[in-house]
Amino acid sequence: MRRSGAVVEITSTEFKLLLTFIRNQSRVLTREKLIDAVWGPGTFLTDRVVDNHIVALRRKIEPEPAKPKHLVSIRGVGYRFDG
Repeated sequence: MRRSGAVVEITSTEFKLLLTFIRNQSRVLTREKLIDAVWGPGTFLTDRVVDNHIVALRRKIEPEPAKPKHLVSIRGVGYRFDG
């Protein structure tokens, strides 16, 4: 993956997350939907695991990770990708 012309390496899990967000651009995805799409249906993970992967992905794709413009948190619901 590239950001501002520089190569950025992402993990396979981050790639699956990004692909899921791209396929569902502008839609709010719950953590449960993300778990099903990335780790597989019936997988038990805490919300914190999803949040940690989102934080790591933001560090790689956002110009200012603390003020995300692309991977937006929707409080109490989940996340939305505005690509």
